[in-house]
Amino acid sequence: MNLAYKDIRHNLGRFLLTCIGLGLLLGVVLAMIGIYRGLVADALTIARAPAVDLWVVEANTRGPFAEASRIPADMREAIARIAGVESAGSITYQTVETVYAGQKLRLYVIGYEPTRPGGPPAVIEGRHIARNHFEMVADKSAGLAIGDRIDLGRNRFVVVGLTQNQVNSGGDPAIYITLSDAQELQFDLAPPAARVEIARGGGSSSRDSVNAVVARLHPNAAPEAVAETVRRWKHVTAITQEGQETILTRSLVDRARRQIGLFTSLLLTVSAVIIALIIYTMTIEKLKQIATLKLIGAPDRAIIAMIVQQAVALGAIGFFVGATLILNIKDYFPRRVVLEVDNVITLGLIVFAVCLVSSGLGVRVALRVDPATALGG
Repeated sequence: MNLAYKDIRHNLGRFLLTCIGLGLLLGVVLAMIGIYRGLVADALTIARAPAVDLWVVEANTRGPFAEASRIPADMREAIARIAGVESAGSITYQTVETVYAGQKLRLYVIGYEPTRPGGPPAVIEGRHIARNHFEMVADKSAGLAIGDRIDLGRNRFVVVGLTQNQVNSGGDPAIYITLSDAQELQFDLAPPAARVEIARGGGSSSRDSVNAVVARLHPNAAPEAVAETVRRWKHVTAITQEGQETILTRSLVDRARRQIGLFTSLLLTVSAVIIALIIYTMTIEKLKQIATLKLIGAPDRAIIAMIVQQAVALGAIGFFVGATLILNIKDYFPRRVVLEVDNVITLGLIVFAVCLVSSGLGVRVALRVDPATALGG
């Protein structure tokens, strides 16, 4: 006879409600882990999209994401001629806010040269940019469809392709346009501002600038060695792909990452306390039954097994409820939630360990029960 099963069956409704409540809490823990992983993934997405080995940015900066960077557009030709470089491309990044369908829309605009590195990694619907002007490839999260037209600056662009999971660290969907269009959008002054600049004697603004030059290296080239060559002779800062990712994770999203990690740890601690209190309460409520079991000669291991099995069942059912809930609603979160198998398994093992440790409080109380109390009123 399984004492844990008999006891759970006797109070099945209350036990299931407790499991659901615990499941909701564990679901929040799992969601926070997914949000944390999604935050890091979003921060690295744009940096990994060009599939390059080297980033060349303005001297003494850590651009183009962590800091502002602006270098001459013709730097691309100098970088392309360096030994070890297979191909190079100029690229710009900027955040814009426009109006679409009567609502404000924030977009992360990436300007690139269609025949060079820097474009979208994949187009899942439609096609790549084929014209020099006024075409764009947009991320699906922007809510745009093939053929939609949207105003950026003084020009109207048409959506010719859609990509997926291309957002910046703030969660703004990315759109890709040609470099010349992006330079006009980023560096050209509006007519009133241009007239003011001319009146001040500054002349018209130049858009012969980019935010970075990205380079792909030959398979046998060492990224750090090529970067050192660029730093020495070109009066710019060269950052390897690995270095760029380190900057993003340790600088751009570091505080948010640590805050989410701390909050997740607190939730796990609260979950452990709640499981311990639940098991303790369930044990207190049946002290007389435990005393009766001892009186009729039930061994301590049977009582311990009952409490531990109840604790494990509580954690397992709660974890299943929470994981099922989050896996079904994660796509409706405003930010990307990344849940990988190793994260789910790790949390499951943590919950199992917490249940075993938390059951110790109930076991301690049960073992101290005097069998004589079963004869009381």
